[in-house]
Amino acid sequence: MAKGNKPNHRRFGNIRQLPSGRYQASYLGPDGRRHNAPETYERKGDAERALSLIEAEIVKGDWIDPERGKIKLKDYAEMWIKERPGLRPRTVDLYTWTLNKHITPYLGTVQLGRLSTAMVRRWRADLLGKGVSPTMLAKAYRLLRAVLMTAAEDDGIIPRNPCRIRGADAEHAEERPVLTVPQVFELADRLGRRPFGNVRKVKDGAYRLRFQRHGEMRTHPEIFLTRAEAERALWEMARDGRADSDQDRRFRAMVLLATFASLRWGEVSALRRMDVDLVVKAVRVRVAFVERSTGGLLLGPPKSKAGRRTVGIPESIIPVLKEHMDTYVQDEPAALMFPAAKGGPMRRSGFNTRTRWVDVVKDMGLPGLHFHDLRHTGNMLAAMSGAGLKDLMARMGHDNVRAAMIYQHAVRGADQAITNAIDQQLKQHDEGDDDGSASVLTPVG
Repeated sequence: MAKGNKPNHRRFGNIRQLPSGRYQASYLGPDGRRHNAPETYERKGDAERALSLIEAEIVKGDWIDPERGKIKLKDYAEMWIKERPGLRPRTVDLYTWTLNKHITPYLGTVQLGRLSTAMVRRWRADLLGKGVSPTMLAKAYRLLRAVLMTAAEDDGIIPRNPCRIRGADAEHAEERPVLTVPQVFELADRLGRRPFGNVRKVKDGAYRLRFQRHGEMRTHPEIFLTRAEAERALWEMARDGRADSDQDRRFRAMVLLATFASLRWGEVSALRRMDVDLVVKAVRVRVAFVERSTGGLLLGPPKSKAGRRTVGIPESIIPVLKEHMDTYVQDEPAALMFPAAKGGPMRRSGFNTRTRWVDVVKDMGLPGLHFHDLRHTGNMLAAMSGAGLKDLMARMGHDNVRAAMIYQHAVRGADQAITNAIDQQLKQHDEGDDDGSASVLTPVG
């Protein structure tokens, strides 16, 4: 008989009426301490039903200390990210940003024990109403679900995960462009091209353009209202051959190798001279650069275990790589294959600026093209070889491959077949057999 109840009145728990007229239920938990029900009730019968449910939880072993559920979501999620094993630095940055941007402002102060599916549904609807993209919202929902799954199943703080909205985690990948072989070579040839000329401000805030043509400096007859207009005109003249230009060709080999060997940005930017063997026509991926949101650059293992791999290089781009290594790469085995202008690692922002990536791909009719789309293009070319799934995944460095390819004196087996198939397409380009048709859109695999 619970303390405070009349004889033969209640077998479990205690109910008392508060000065407000509402009823409060309390009970002795398995921990030997008295606990209050999570809320008060307007009617005594509601309090009795609440005690019956709590008793059933205790009997089944499903009871959870309500005090533990008082931790706020923000505090628990931050601890979850900090203590999560095996997260890459960039993933930590992404999770932290997503939490602070899309979860904490709405649910951060809510106690875990009070979170409900209805609250999660309202949170999701609010974000959609404020213009958050379905893709970003799916990422935020998956993060919230993972955090609360740990709270429910591992830590036993809540009885079940309130993230139970069907389809909320679905992320429909944006279709990405796949370049044709001629487009890849055109992109490689355009990057790093710079015109000879300058823009000067004149009276009334206007700008005058000077450019070099056949080695002679000339003045453009037009006066431009903004510097941007004058610079755009200079680049257009260089592209059309009306102004002299030169090219920093260090980026040409980088684009071709990243495409036809299916390399990620972090992998290709971390390559050393010793990783590229022009005799056996293979590149070895051992490490990758990761750029933190704070600006720091870390050198670590590739994105996945399968990322450590050896990939065949098509013979058609061997001369380009040899020219690049002779011109831009120091002789030391550990020298970076694609260093920045001052010799250090090349950052993505610096690459985009020096190559005018955004403007170049726009001029090519491919606005929004990402560097990662080069890898996607290489993956599609490899898939066209007819190789099996495991062999393709090994070349691409995907997680579901148990072992990476072993670097040997010659590239053998299925990867050689893939390399030969890609090389055949490159040779068709060299011979002019490719019609240069526009790029097509395919889902990212």
